[in-house]
Amino acid sequence: MENWINCLLIFGATSLFFFIVISLTIRYLQERLEFKRSAMYEKVRRFIEPQKLLSRQIFFALISACVIFILQLAFGVEKMVIAIPVSCAFAIFAFFMIFYYYIFKLQKRNELFEAKILDFTMGVANGMRSGLALGQAVEAYSKRLDDCPMKEELVVMLREYRLGVDLPEAFERMYRRMPSEDLHLLVTTVSLTTKSGGSLVEVLEEMIETIRERTEFQGRLKNMTAQGKFEALVISCAPLAAFLLIYFIEPNLMEPLVTTGTGWIAIGVAAALVTCGYFVLKKIITVEV
Repeated sequence: MENWINCLLIFGATSLFFFIVISLTIRYLQERLEFKRSAMYEKVRRFIEPQKLLSRQIFFALISACVIFILQLAFGVEKMVIAIPVSCAFAIFAFFMIFYYYIFKLQKRNELFEAKILDFTMGVANGMRSGLALGQAVEAYSKRLDDCPMKEELVVMLREYRLGVDLPEAFERMYRRMPSEDLHLLVTTVSLTTKSGGSLVEVLEEMIETIRERTEFQGRLKNMTAQGKFEALVISCAPLAAFLLIYFIEPNLMEPLVTTGTGWIAIGVAAALVTCGYFVLKKIITVEV
């Protein structure tokens, strides 16, 4: 009983100390962000403000550290030399995972945007073939879209165009916001054709075939590599599944892994090796074209 009381007192004092330190750290980092924006935080500004993201990262890191600390006490880890470093390691992991969650959302948004480039090019070409100007064709296509990344970007581009920005420059700005090879091809076509005075409709029709072939090839390539990516994920999760299965079957056999410093070092080494293996497998099955 006394050991539990001592652990709770130590936990309370440690939590208070970390709360004060983290509050001061958040305030300092937010002040620094006011003067110098970090490039990696600017990438996810569309989903969350950098200051709020930083606060959320530190909050989840603290929660993760507290939960892991309590779980270690529940599983019989009474040495603070083991419990505190392990809790800090999980806190660092949670800190970066929150950021990569928003990076994942950004990548999904980019994929949804790229999937609409072919339809956008066809819509603009059909609109210009029916007698509309380029700006009118873009606006007509944007009105037919549901809420999606393409519609959001077109609304921004048309707003810039109404405020006096040339349409080729508005296309170029959209490309800087949403870099894509197909969009770069479209932007270059619009810019060169506008300057040279050629038939934009004919060029767009030829470009539609190019984009369609690229899209079909990338779709086939994605389907061919999907099995390899799934296998890499399953292989990486297999050690964790085996650990949990054996722990529930023979807890006495696995307790040294979570109650001793040597066991946690072994877990850390295994996690590092599995992570490296996952990225190696992912690199092997990723085909860049």
